[in-house]
Amino acid sequence: MGVLRHIPVRPDRFTSGIIISVVLGVLLPCSGWVGNAFGLLTDAAIFLLFFLYGAKLSRASVLEGLLNWRLQSMVFFFTFVFFPLLIPLLRPLCEPIIGQALYLGLLYVACLPSTVQSSIAFTSVAAGNVPAAVCSASVSSLLGVFLTPMLVSLLFSTDASAGADIGLGTIANISLQILLPFFLGQWSQRWLRHWVHRHKDLIRWNDQGTIWLVVYTSFSGATAQGYWSQLSVTHLAGLVFVCLVLLSIVHASTYFSSKWLGFSREDCITIVFCGSKKSLAVGAPMMMAIFGEESNHLLLPLMIFHQVQLMTCAHLAKLWKPSSHP
Repeated sequence: MGVLRHIPVRPDRFTSGIIISVVLGVLLPCSGWVGNAFGLLTDAAIFLLFFLYGAKLSRASVLEGLLNWRLQSMVFFFTFVFFPLLIPLLRPLCEPIIGQALYLGLLYVACLPSTVQSSIAFTSVAAGNVPAAVCSASVSSLLGVFLTPMLVSLLFSTDASAGADIGLGTIANISLQILLPFFLGQWSQRWLRHWVHRHKDLIRWNDQGTIWLVVYTSFSGATAQGYWSQLSVTHLAGLVFVCLVLLSIVHASTYFSSKWLGFSREDCITIVFCGSKKSLAVGAPMMMAIFGEESNHLLLPLMIFHQVQLMTCAHLAKLWKPSSHP
């Protein structure tokens, strides 16, 4: 039962921080030199986030995960192929319900890697293959650093209004904000590895604080631009419904396809949880590097999808939890 306490069915610190950041961004938006200062602080926090991510990501775990190539292939397929194909196929159904701007946000969600912590926690509660989940989530996040910008370039290039310009300037920005700190973190593992393991709570605060900064600065910009007066309540409610439908499709596809291919119960559970999740922790900072600050229609679907996936996966984890599992 101990793992269940880590599953945010009710608002936890991270979710509460997001809510507070949204409220502050709407009621007390930053502008002028304060806004510029928050922008610089957010850039520095994103750099530190990916530096520490590189420092804590175990290369041994990645290599071990690659050995279980069948399971990793399934997770890779659903994360970086099935999802990016599914959203465009459902565009004729989704766009009338949520509008073009929020649809583009879902398209961005489709390009993201899987989560790490929650995927492992859900797999553990459901008595799945936890070592495989650790490896799979690590591999997915590592690949996402490289594949997400490529998928964004591919999917958004077909829509002139998407706002993504993956030119040399954007590539340089991504390299400076994401790839450079990540590789610096990997290079510094020989000195920081033990420090990282001893200060996991501090690093978790940094991870969450970076997301809160991104949310606050983005929602501040939205308030200054009058974005909220243009957002339809109907589209917002439709977004929740569409996220539920998408997750139902992906959960069913991951589960039944893995069963059909002969995976064990434990591996099926791991594939469902690792192959259906999308990372807010990676997606929000990367959004700033690719699209810039004025991308609220991209952040909102990511935040909604994140909460919906937590609630649906928590339900599945408890449903699949064997009575004998502690």
